[in-house]
This record gives sequence, structure tokens and C-alpha cells, in this order.
Amino acid sequence: MKKNALSLSISLLALGLSSAAPTFAADQADSLTAAIAGGDATLSLRYRYEYVDADDGSREAHASTLKTRITYDTLSYQGLSARVEADNNTVVFDDNYNDASGTDTDPEAKVADATYTEVNQAYLDYAAPADTLVRYGRQRILLDNQRFVGGVGWRQNEQTYDAFTVVNKSLPDTTITLSNIYNINTAKGGNVDGNDNQIYHLNNKSIKGLSLSTYFYDLKDISDTYGLRANGKFAASDDLSILYTAEFAQQETDNAAENETDYLNIEAGLNVSGITAKLGYELQSSDDGAAAFKTPLGTNHKFNGWADQFLGTPADGLVDTSLTLSSKALGPKIAVVYHQFDADEGNTDYGSEIDILVAKKFTDNYSGLLKIADFSAGDTAGGKKDTTKVWVQLAAKF
Repeated sequence: MKKNALSLSISLLALGLSSAAPTFAADQADSLTAAIAGGDATLSLRYRYEYVDADDGSREAHASTLKTRITYDTLSYQGLSARVEADNNTVVFDDNYNDASGTDTDPEAKVADATYTEVNQAYLDYAAPADTLVRYGRQRILLDNQRFVGGVGWRQNEQTYDAFTVVNKSLPDTTITLSNIYNINTAKGGNVDGNDNQIYHLNNKSIKGLSLSTYFYDLKDISDTYGLRANGKFAASDDLSILYTAEFAQQETDNAAENETDYLNIEAGLNVSGITAKLGYELQSSDDGAAAFKTPLGTNHKFNGWADQFLGTPADGLVDTSLTLSSKALGPKIAVVYHQFDADEGNTDYGSEIDILVAKKFTDNYSGLLKIADFSAGDTAGGKKDTTKVWVQLAAKF
């Protein structure tokens, strides 16, 4: 199966090499010196206060941190360009929290925002013929809704990848992404040196209102995952739009047990005069309680509740039934989400959660948000505990 998937991906990429439109072309410089000197620098700042009250024996956490990011992009010279990005996260005001690094023994609840200074991205791009981008180095990889491959951008330390990536857009309305990831720089500051994680992803938007993706994620010594995703939005009238998502994937673990599990995500929603209501059903199945479907490279904070009770799937699996109401009609974005969490295997009621978000972009340079997550453990909670989290965030970019 792996060889067939690889052959298909290479064949599709080869087919795309019949075109030569410069999709990935950047501003050109007439010398290497001019490319470096004429580049563009940006500065971004993100202050966040996070409060955590977990009924697990830990003390209340108060994490007050400031993330500073400096990004420099060169101009292109003979198709070559580069980006270098450095991040720093430091404590300001209050540091009463356990940073979840594995070495912090503080008795407060965990907040996965350790202090650090590091190179977040450093890569070289080549705008090749036939609408092809070749990228080598430390980079951000965000696919679809980031359920399977993402950057965990919510945390102050973003997850990035040391990888060799090829992106081709020569087929009409189609993006083919092939990536060999040889190191994962995690949001907790660690490294997963896998040497040979393969990403094969194809997305097509030929049909209006439909984004269709197919993928194969071959993660060394972790799992093999095949899937198909369809999502979109189409207008039923001037004031009514219909939203939908349907995704299915199968996974097999790379161990002696070779556990086989499934993933299913069904969403249906309506947008009426700027107000959106959406029902969701997400299943991460269990293989008879021995192992469950997992998304080790995903931006998992986005899913299954912001209280982060299910960053890793329980062995009995997870069924997440949700209702989301959101709108920008009052100016800021306002969202309220309700989740009910149950086990796939057995009768465990993990609990429920209510999430609230108020986010506002004040100008092109400044934004802020208030975010609340309140998780209530169920009657048969499977080890889960009541947890409340509150975030206040201010961001600036220049």
C-alpha cells in the first residue's frame, strides 16, 4: 500500500510538470546581495494570561507570558529565497504554573508555555518550473483543518518541522504536497527525530463549494493513516448558506499489535444573516480497548474542547458530539461551543464542556481575545477531572 501511494503521488507530480506558470514566484532581485539586503522584516508580540483551576490536586495556575517573534524574508534570486524566524517566550508578571516540559516540579496546574529562545523557522525555497515549490529546512506545515498535520499555533511555542517539502499546483485547482519530515519540533520544546516521516496530500477545489482532500500519512514507528475529506459551503439564498464536512480515515499502528482504528467526522451547519449554527460528530475509534485512533502531529487544541482533556485519545476511544453557535454581527467574533464526550468502547461518560470565545481585531496591527473553557467530568469520567481555564490575550504585529 505504501509503495502504491508513493507511486501515485509521484505520477501526479510528474503529470503536473507539463506546465510552467510561476505560481510561487516572488519579487526578484538582480543579485544575491540585493536579495538579502532588500528583504522584509516583521515583528510580532503576543501577550497571554492563562488561568487554570483543575480538580486534580494541583494548585491554581497563573501563567503570564510574552511571545516575541522576528521574521525575515529575502527577495528571490534566480528562483531562490529564504525565511529566518526567531521566537522568544518569557514570563512577565506572574509565573505560578507548571510549564509541562517534564522537568518542572512546581505544584501548580500545567500550562504548556515554557520559556525559551529558538529558531522557529529557517528554510530555503526554490520556485521550480511547472508551478512547483521546493522547500528545505525548518518550516511550518498546515494541512486542511490541521487535524492531522498542523502547527499547534495556539501555544506560545509553535510546532514546526525539519523537512524537505515539494508543493505542486500545475493541475487545475489542485495542490499536491509531498513532505519528508526528519524531525518534529514540538510545542513543549522537545524533538521527535523520526528520520523518515512521509506526508502525501492532495487537495482539489474544481467544484464550487467543495474542497476535497485525500491523504496518506506514514509516520515512522507510530502509524499509517489513509483518509478522505470533503468540506465546503454553498449559498442557498442571499441570507442563507449551508456548511458541511465529511471525513473518514483508517489507521494502523506501527507495532507488533498492528491495531486498526477509524476516524469519522461529520459536521452540518447553517449561516443565517451572519449567525452560524453547526452540529458536529467526531469519532476516534478504539481497537477493543487496546489502542485508539490518534493524531500525533495535529493541532489538537482546536478539537475536543479547549480545556485540553483529550490531547491524546483514551484507549477506549472518543466520541465528541458538539454544537457551535458563532457570529460577528455585533462586531467582535463571538462563539459558544458545547461538547459531550463519551467512550467508543464501553459506557464511559467522560463529561461535557462549554467553551466561549470573544475575539476582536482592533486594527491591522492589533487584536485581542477572551477565551473560557469549562470541563465537567461525567459520572464515569475515566480519570477525567473538572477543569476551568481562562485566557486573556493581546497581540500586535508590525
